[in-house]
Formats: sequence, C-alpha cells, structure tokens
Amino acid sequence: MARIKRRRILIWAVVGVLLAAGIGVVVASSHVPLAAKNNEIPLAEVKRGEIDLQVHSTGELRASHSITLSAPAVGGDALQLTHLVRTGQSTKKGDVVFEFDPSEQHYKLEQNRSELQQAEQEITKAKADAAVLAAEDKVTLLKDRYSVRRAELDVQKNELVSKIDADKNVLALAQAKRVLAEQEKDIESHKASGQAATYLAQEKYNKAKLGMDQAQQNLDKMRVTAPMDGLVSIHKNMNASGGFYFTGMSLPDYHEGDQVQPGSSIAQVVDPQGLDLNSKIGEQDHGNVQVGQPVQVVFDALPGQVFHGTVKSVGGMSVRQFFSSNTNGNFEVGIQLANEDPRLRSGFTAQIVFLGGVKKNVLYLPRQALFLKDGKRIVYIKKGNGYEQREVKVQSQNESRAAIDGLEEGSRVALVDPTAPRKTTGSSPATGGTGGTP
Repeated sequence: MARIKRRRILIWAVVGVLLAAGIGVVVASSHVPLAAKNNEIPLAEVKRGEIDLQVHSTGELRASHSITLSAPAVGGDALQLTHLVRTGQSTKKGDVVFEFDPSEQHYKLEQNRSELQQAEQEITKAKADAAVLAAEDKVTLLKDRYSVRRAELDVQKNELVSKIDADKNVLALAQAKRVLAEQEKDIESHKASGQAATYLAQEKYNKAKLGMDQAQQNLDKMRVTAPMDGLVSIHKNMNASGGFYFTGMSLPDYHEGDQVQPGSSIAQVVDPQGLDLNSKIGEQDHGNVQVGQPVQVVFDALPGQVFHGTVKSVGGMSVRQFFSSNTNGNFEVGIQLANEDPRLRSGFTAQIVFLGGVKKNVLYLPRQALFLKDGKRIVYIKKGNGYEQREVKVQSQNESRAAIDGLEEGSRVALVDPTAPRKTTGSSPATGGTGGTP
C-alpha cells in the first residue's frame, strides 16, 4: 500500500513539472520584443544625393490607321485562295491583295442566266396565249351577240306565227341572252387568267435576274483589292488546325490553296505613315510620365538602333487584367515616334525608357523601406534595440529609390516590417518578406 502511494506521488510530481514548463514557455513567448536581435532585420541608411526618374517599360508598335480585308460573305461552300500577296508587300489603292477560285460563282451565274432566258420565253408565250385567247373570245362574242339579235327579230314576228312558234322564239331569245352573258363572264375570266400567267412569268424573270446580278456581284468579289495605299499584313489561318485552337498555339499564315470560310479576315492593309507605340506603366510610375516627355526606344527586331519620340497621351484610369498578378493596375501610354523608318512594322515589340530627368540634393531611401499602413506611407527607424514607426511624405520615386521628407540624413530604416511575424530555420533567422510598398 505504501508503495502504491509513493508511485502516485511521483506521477503527480512529474505532471506538475511538465505543466510548469509549459506555462513558462507560453509566458516567455508572449513577451517577444518589437525587434529581436539586431542582425535579424536588414537595414538601409537615409542618404542625400540625386535620383534618376527614368521609367523603363515595354511596348508594341500599332498602326493608327489600318483596314481589315475579309473573304466575301457569299453563300455556298468554302472559298479557295488562288492568289495572295506576301506580308510586308507594298500595295496601292485598287491593287489585288488576294483572289479566290471563281468556278462556283461562274456556275451560279450561268445557271441564273439560263433561268432568266427561260423566264423570258415564258413571258412571251403567256402574252401570246393571252392574245390568241382574246381573239377567239372576240369572235365568239360577236357570234353570241348576233344570235341574240336574230332571236329578238324572231320574237318580233310572234304576232304573225302560231302560239307554239311564238313560245319557241321567246325561249330561243332567253337562251341566246344566257349564252351571251356566260361568254362575257368567260372573257373576263380569260383576261384575268392571262394576266396572272404573265405576272407569274414576270416574277420568275425578276427572280432569275436578281440571282444573276447577285452571282455577278459575287464573281466580282472574288478579287479583293486594297482600299488604300499601305503595307499588307497576312493574318493567321485559324482553321489550319481543323478548328481546334488553344492559347499559345503556333498557326501558319494564310497562303495560296487554303480553304477559307466566307467572312473570315484574311489580311490587313496598314498605313506605314501612322504607326503609334503603345506602352503600359504601373501606378507607382504614373507621376513620372508626362505628356511631351522625351522617350528612347529600342525595337527588339532592330537591336542596337535607338529611336526617339515623345509621350503623346497618358491614361487617366488604371486598368487591370482579370487574370493578372499585378493588383495595382496599369496606365496606357501613347508614344509618337520622331523619325519614320520603312523597316518598322505593326506588331514590333520595344524596350522603352521614359526620360524623366534627375532630382538633385534630395533625401532618399530604398523603396523597399516604405510600408503602407492605414493609408499612410511609413518607415521603421532604428532606435536603440527597437524601432520607431514614422510617417513620411514621398516626393518622387523610381524603380528602386524614393525621395522623401520627414527623416534625417543618416537615419537607419528597416527593409522588412519588424512587427510582422517571421519564421526561423535552424540558427539562421529569416529576413521575412519584402513588405515594402511601391
């Protein structure tokens, strides 16, 4: 019994020690200072000097004036390209850019021409039949009128003949008048019938004439000409893969022999004198790009040659793509090139430098040292073993530095947020995320 009591006392003692140790760990962890060891937080020094406000971006050359040429929207099967100029070829207004096989349109034209000729014959026949029937009705009408007149004369003799003959004369007159009335109705019916037959034949003629005119127009559309002077750019054949397409898939340009669906866009005529360079800049660089600002451009297709231009327009609204990882959005910038070059083509990509000038004798620090809290720009200044949070005013900034007010030269600021929790691996403390605001 004494042994059991000693065992219970020992177990409770162990449990008490473990509980005390756990409480000590919790208490110790709840008293972590704002900044631990000095070597855990990377620091930067506030310096006085100059910062270059150049902004670097990429862009694409686009035509300010271009016209898309499409396959004619004609009924029937797919069209086959029989002639097509090359991309980059110069063309004049009225020159043929591409042409389709006109065999089907020729067939439709001849078919409608045949129907037109048949309709013409039917119109002639309907008019002739109506004329013959009218002549026959005229003769019959004269005969019936003569019969009525003769019956009337016979009735006038009834006083001189027997009663039986007189009754016969009256019946004969009534019969003659009835036949005349029926004949007059038949003549009106024959006239309406002849007009209807002629009308139907005329409608058939009009339909065939419309079909023939349409076929002729479609035949003329088989040759697509340039609506203005410019350079030709051939489009990608979206049906080259059998209708199956996914983003990033390489497709060939249209070429002679391809089958083209009516209405498909085949080429584009671009005005080489109206090329604009379009770029996008982030919100942090929006203040460093102004209309009229000089720009240096190097096209990827023409390495080593520097082009010059000026900022033509700067978008006033930030635009963000739905699937983009950039949550700050971008601003559209239009650039007017100062010099024209016949080698430039729509679609060329370029590396762009916006020359924003130099700010001299300013206090600056790395942009990584700026943080955004409660809508304010702040920094963490090193003070003894801790850090002091202070609001600053950003005067200007480039991709790496920011000119600021509100600090003293030589102050040391944290490059990561010292208040943010950080993980350590082994004996090497982690420096945390960048945390800086743009």
